Amino acid sequence: MAPATLQSNSELMTRRAEALPRGVGQSHPIFAQKALNSEIWDVEGKRYIDFCAGIAVVNTGHCHPKVIAAIQEQAQKFTHTCFQVVAYEGYVELAERLNRLAPGGAPKKTFFMNTGAEAVENAVKAARAFTGRPGVIAFNGAFHGRTLLALALTGKVAPYKTGFGPFPGDVFHAPYPSETHGVSASAAIAGIERIFKNDIDASRVAAVIVEPVQGEGGYIPAPVEFLKRLRALCDQYGIVLICDEIQSGVARTGKFLAIEHSGVIPDIITMAKGLGGGTPISAIVGRADIMEAAIPGGLGGTYGGNPLACAAALAVLDIVEEENLCRRSIAIGERIRGFFSTLAKTFPSIVDVRGLGAMSAVEFFAGGDRTKPSADIADALKAEALKRGLLLLNCGVNGNVLRLMTPLTISDPVLDEGLEIIGAALADLAREGRL
Repeated sequence: MAPATLQSNSELMTRRAEALPRGVGQSHPIFAQKALNSEIWDVEGKRYIDFCAGIAVVNTGHCHPKVIAAIQEQAQKFTHTCFQVVAYEGYVELAERLNRLAPGGAPKKTFFMNTGAEAVENAVKAARAFTGRPGVIAFNGAFHGRTLLALALTGKVAPYKTGFGPFPGDVFHAPYPSETHGVSASAAIAGIERIFKNDIDASRVAAVIVEPVQGEGGYIPAPVEFLKRLRALCDQYGIVLICDEIQSGVARTGKFLAIEHSGVIPDIITMAKGLGGGTPISAIVGRADIMEAAIPGGLGGTYGGNPLACAAALAVLDIVEEENLCRRSIAIGERIRGFFSTLAKTFPSIVDVRGLGAMSAVEFFAGGDRTKPSADIADALKAEALKRGLLLLNCGVNGNVLRLMTPLTISDPVLDEGLEIIGAALADLAREGRL
């Protein structure tokens, strides 16, 4: 039986340690009691400004009234039928809307799953069914999920792959372009061409999967030149181009999809996170001819496109449009990057400030030396911010990148309050010699 009264964070952390395996991580040792828009209150009543948004999930803010109302209205009708048993209009309507929102003039078709990893795996299934080929190329630093095929595609070992191999075969990794890390667009394309020569013939490659802005890899926007050359390379060899928009989609970068900044038209798009407004749903949106390749029954799942999640997602799409969240995303990103660009003049350990829309990041190197990525600085800043009531997350292959994922509905005063906390924390770290 649940406790009659709320317990402290430390008491709940003790219960957590006894009940859960250590492999389920937790970035902050607190437990939520309530949340609203860009703020969370823990079980002890302490308020936190949320610069994590559930890892870019609540783009429309915690408990947006329209999302809550949509879920409640649907819950009064039914909560589950399994779409493949008894269908419902919300699933079809959501697919229709995403088909219209996806870039490119070719007809589109969409189906739904529960998680980003499921979306990635089903995108690969669709590409393999369409091409009759096995191979998939991903990129160093990529994150595509924690199921085995998604892990094979993920380009970071610890903590995601450690102890979980062997992984599915015919998966290969190329360099991801990053000016900060000395990888040009040409070098990244050359890496794919080396795979064609050394590992798998291009005629056996079904798909290339790319994040237009790497998420876990460090919030690194792919250069437009690279994305265009990647599209041309896929066209040359008849390879399906999959765009992973799981973290970068739903207005996060200032357009509904990050790939729209480049003008490149992918063949399949995977979405999740921000789509459901906090409910579990993912989407696979693709060219109709590709999506039709799988035989009936080859796609789907018991909970995929749950009616509550479809209702929430439809509300999210309304909010994005009605509240101009793409425009708001751009304004948030400019405010964040402007703030950190100013701080970089004072703190040399801030070597790179980057991003697209509200998908912004800061990369730390000890003493400003690009050969010394410093996870210690990023971790110390996260810890100091938590003490002051601000939730942050880091990322990157070296763990030295601070990523900022505010809800797109955050107010300017709350945004500025959070940024001021970061500035004060950095100043204290510098005084202590930890920066």
